[in-house]
Amino acid sequence: MRENLTRKILRSHLDAGDLKPGNDATVSVDQILIEDATGTMTAMQFEMLDVDAIAVPLAVMYVDHNVLQIDDKNMQDHHYLRSFSARYGLRFSPPGNGISHYLHLERFARPGDLLIGADSHTSMAGAVGMFATGAGGLEVAVAMAGFGFEFACPAVVGVQLTGALEHAVEAKDVVLELLRRHDVRGGRGKVFEFFGEGVERLSTSARATICNMIVETGATTAVFPADEQTRRWLAEQNREADYRPMSADPGASYDHLEHIDLSELRPLVALPPSPGNVQPASELEDIELVQVCIGSSVNSSYDDLATVAAILKGRSVHPGVQLTVTPGSRQILQTIIASGVYEDLMQAGARMLEPVCGPCVGIGQAPLKGTASLRTFNRNFPGRSGTVEDKVYLCSPSTAAASALTGRITDPSNAGSQPLRAATPADPNAHDLHITSPLPETIRHDIEIERGSNLVPPPLPSPLPSRLDARVLITTGDDISTGDMAPDGAIAMSVWSNIAVCARFMFRRIDPDFHDRAKEWGGGVIIGGENYGQGSSREHAALIPLYLGIRVIAARSYARIHRRNLIAAGIVPLVLPNNAEPLIGDQWTIEGLYEAVANGEDSVTATINGVDRIDLGIQLSPNERSILAAGGLLAQVREGGRPLLTSAVTADLLEPIR
Repeated sequence: MRENLTRKILRSHLDAGDLKPGNDATVSVDQILIEDATGTMTAMQFEMLDVDAIAVPLAVMYVDHNVLQIDDKNMQDHHYLRSFSARYGLRFSPPGNGISHYLHLERFARPGDLLIGADSHTSMAGAVGMFATGAGGLEVAVAMAGFGFEFACPAVVGVQLTGALEHAVEAKDVVLELLRRHDVRGGRGKVFEFFGEGVERLSTSARATICNMIVETGATTAVFPADEQTRRWLAEQNREADYRPMSADPGASYDHLEHIDLSELRPLVALPPSPGNVQPASELEDIELVQVCIGSSVNSSYDDLATVAAILKGRSVHPGVQLTVTPGSRQILQTIIASGVYEDLMQAGARMLEPVCGPCVGIGQAPLKGTASLRTFNRNFPGRSGTVEDKVYLCSPSTAAASALTGRITDPSNAGSQPLRAATPADPNAHDLHITSPLPETIRHDIEIERGSNLVPPPLPSPLPSRLDARVLITTGDDISTGDMAPDGAIAMSVWSNIAVCARFMFRRIDPDFHDRAKEWGGGVIIGGENYGQGSSREHAALIPLYLGIRVIAARSYARIHRRNLIAAGIVPLVLPNNAEPLIGDQWTIEGLYEAVANGEDSVTATINGVDRIDLGIQLSPNERSILAAGGLLAQVREGGRPLLTSAVTADLLEPIR
């Protein structure tokens, strides 16, 4: 059987189910990635599973989001996460050490492994031949406890790359081209696997850019082969022993195929308010800028920053533009200092930030209202920058650098630049000085976990009711993000450890009265449009509705991770027909909700205001119905409804997929 690389990796980890697209599959997990913004809920729910230690070979907790520390809430979280990691056997990376995705790529990502992360951009590790995907915190906690990761098997899209990138065209333009083709919904239920002679011309950091941002299409993840570029990357990180060549079989089959000729690409830009709103940079040169931001979990590698420095060297940033630069990790920071890149950036007028997520999640550098901010980030959802009426554009490092000089969006194709300076990464082992190692089991049992007042365990769902009487609380449009439900920014994110307080921010940008109305009405129904819950994996967007007494959402379609988070929280994601137009305040009555879910029915009827009727779709797999019938994923696991995996993937099992 000639298999693609994605299927090879999944097959070697398959514990239950099958690999037919759309079917339930449970896979064993090699690595777990958690970051602090989602980490407190992940950790508190892991504690509720009543297990003694992690049951995966590697789990790492990174502190990279909530680091501004405007009061003591962030440090409470940090102390909790550090002591939790020490108690249960996780490694711990402190604030300032780097952004989780770059750090994990540098220190731990390994060809053939399967990585699950409590962050949607966990997909970045696909750059080295891993299957790496994001999930909600509870699903990650369950996987970390040894119960595996259950998901709907994705279709695999083979993307053939030919040719080579022209001057000033970068990997960011490759993924923007895919977004131009697929928008933010076209990748749902799919993995993008790259092959062809163009792949070998992309560095590991370039591949990481594509894998990181591929999730903006709605995709599960992206996968590149492990080849000579991968071996070179791992050797530079003193990890060549982790290398194994991996690729699809010759003539492997894919569920879908598409082709990109790299030589035909030109610099692209995603316009607000969506990463899928893509146009050529050359058509946007009348847009004046007040801010350019370079870095974040994507485009903060040494190659990216050296590219920017090569364009800026000996020049000054336009006086009307504020330029910020964020390195991805402490290692990258040390490398740009040693190579002179840091000096060139600073001399040009850049503000150099520490290696944390920062402005990407609205922690600092919020732009001026109604003015254009050009960023090399992965998302430009409304309000994500920290400014409600923002206008954020997304681009490559070359486009960002050229635009910082002119004060307007500029096609970098004609921008002069100095030759890129090669650099050997700073001592890769320096990270090991700051990332803790698991303690001996005999010591871990005596560790007391530090719990500040900001740490409040999440709500637990009651059993799914048979009859639901509820009013419509809000109606939303298409592509509403989880950032609208659990907002980014220094103030809102500082209370992500306390769902009751976090709930006050839900839908604040689009309906400031939502929280109070939900409390007054004792819950209700949320009405969504297409692709409801796109973006971040933050399960707060599901736990807040649960806290507010909401047990059903009715949307036209759902983003992958948020839909699974709703199910894990015991909330039913019903499918709203296109001809239905519910109004705020409508009274809904649903008879037999529990029975319809548990017994495999494909629809349930809501009576509206005692008169009209709407048939709502129930598009759930057998395993998802079991979770909802049990009262959520936590209840299912605690009641023994999900078996502990008895086998682990070993190097011997992976050998045949080289």
